Amino acid sequence: MDYLKTVVPSQLLAERGSSLVVINPGSMNVRMGFASQDVPFNIPHCIARHKNDAPKLSVRDQRLNCRAGSTHNAERERAYGIIASMLKIPFLGEVSPSENQPLPPKMGRLDGLSSQQNKDDSILTWTDVMDKSIKTSMSIERSVNSDADEDPSQSTPDDGNKPNSEENKYKEMIFGEDALKIPPSAPYCLGRPIRRGHFNISQNYSLHQVLEDLRTIWNWMLIEKLHINPKDRHLYSAILVLGETFDNREMKEMLSIVLCDLGFSTAVVHQEALAAAFGNGLSTACVVNIGAQVTQVVCVEDGVALPHTALALPYGGDDISRCLLWVQQRHRTWPNFKTDPMKKPIDMLMLNKIKEGYSQIRSGSYDAVSVVHSYEHEKSVGHQKTRLSALSVPPMGLLYPRLLIPEEFPPPPRPWFQDCDDMLEDTWQTNDGLSGNGGLGAWDSYQMLPTRVKKFDNIGLVEAIVSSVLSTGRVDLQRKLFCSIQLVGGTASTAGLAPVLEQRVLNTIPSNQPVEKVEVLQSRRNPLFIPWKGGVILGVLDTSRDAWIHREDWIKNGVHVGSGRKYKDSYFLQSQLMCYYNS
Repeated sequence: MDYLKTVVPSQLLAERGSSLVVINPGSMNVRMGFASQDVPFNIPHCIARHKNDAPKLSVRDQRLNCRAGSTHNAERERAYGIIASMLKIPFLGEVSPSENQPLPPKMGRLDGLSSQQNKDDSILTWTDVMDKSIKTSMSIERSVNSDADEDPSQSTPDDGNKPNSEENKYKEMIFGEDALKIPPSAPYCLGRPIRRGHFNISQNYSLHQVLEDLRTIWNWMLIEKLHINPKDRHLYSAILVLGETFDNREMKEMLSIVLCDLGFSTAVVHQEALAAAFGNGLSTACVVNIGAQVTQVVCVEDGVALPHTALALPYGGDDISRCLLWVQQRHRTWPNFKTDPMKKPIDMLMLNKIKEGYSQIRSGSYDAVSVVHSYEHEKSVGHQKTRLSALSVPPMGLLYPRLLIPEEFPPPPRPWFQDCDDMLEDTWQTNDGLSGNGGLGAWDSYQMLPTRVKKFDNIGLVEAIVSSVLSTGRVDLQRKLFCSIQLVGGTASTAGLAPVLEQRVLNTIPSNQPVEKVEVLQSRRNPLFIPWKGGVILGVLDTSRDAWIHREDWIKNGVHVGSGRKYKDSYFLQSQLMCYYNS
């Protein structure tokens, strides 16, 4: 303890962080890295598997997507009208183009607009799907699941007669961004194991396949990015930083992957909201996590996430990207390309790049010039320099979600819980027939986990923040939380979002509430990595490790035998946290 009071925080991170791996899985990306790293690896959370019987690229959850109906389109038009009037955007009477009769882009004078030279308009190159080292590719999956049956369809009868036949084979598996850039004619099936903050289980994506994809993706990152071989995993511990949308069953499955399949010696779970607060040097805050597909609002007080304040909203950065395309098509500024982010993953990559480079919230007409690429066919990639109009409108969909139409990309159905353990109610049985932890539920001793969010709230972000804070019921805490709003996630970097939220939240608070000020705090680092960094801090500064789960205990009983731990009133931890940020 005396050593911890005198040690330099950077030295503490270097000493303890080298054996800690922090994993922060999301719907679109997974962030993973050693606790000693400054920033994690941020990789698209997906895997593409070669399928001999697939004539072209397919997406496992494609059938869940749907097109907006007339009612949704009418609601979107009304939301657009409100936002355009508020931001003083001209051409409100412009007629939206018909889907069956696309109109040519209305280009205007390109030389009169800013060319945004600092933006990334580079073309996305197709992934080379041919493998020259097929054995290395297959060993990744074998190291994760050595008991899995080999698929004889992955080899050809004449392999033994052609020593160099590997050069003409398809890669068995492709990961990350490369998986999203596979040519549309390549015989692959793309799987994204998490969708809208839940396991992406559906009729075409079984629980077994979701878990197999999760463990294979994570194992690939451990080998290829962190260079940790499976035989050395017992020397490392894992920290799982999980969003509040995950159910207890999903958390249990991810813990099993980390401890049983990947072979870490110990592991601990931390809530994403709590980690985000600590990652920004706070112990009390209203954490607003704007992810790619889910936005979460949770209040944290003195190092404890308040479960009754948790709200989950079924939209995020990906919805803003799709809305950006709709706005450009409505203004007739998008080239006559067959851009379809719902069917072509590479189109979503392009739209995300445009959104990150150009979207911001400000009054008046905000236009910019960008190069738009067409990825209709891998052999003829076209591009066109075009004017992007009304770029302030799409991010305003966070406040007016009817503009985003999240129903086009619905969450996965949830009937699988009816036939599986519900970790909130059931207990796990040990070999002697008794419930683990002396008859307590498997999670009863794990104090870090609150009651989980079970359903989405279809309200705007402003209403969600106000509702979450007011649900605390204490005026002193409400005042503190309204002045400690913390934005995290990739979309949190949108220019102009913070002042708009401050003004709108203050105007939405009921007049009978004695709140005079609302403040969105500035992030100390990239908002995208704050929850991951918070997991680093919580793991490194946790000296007693009472809440850590040992691999042997998990395999034997599926329960944690420790006492659990809360960080409430932990003066030492909070003082070390402040020391870390002031160093």
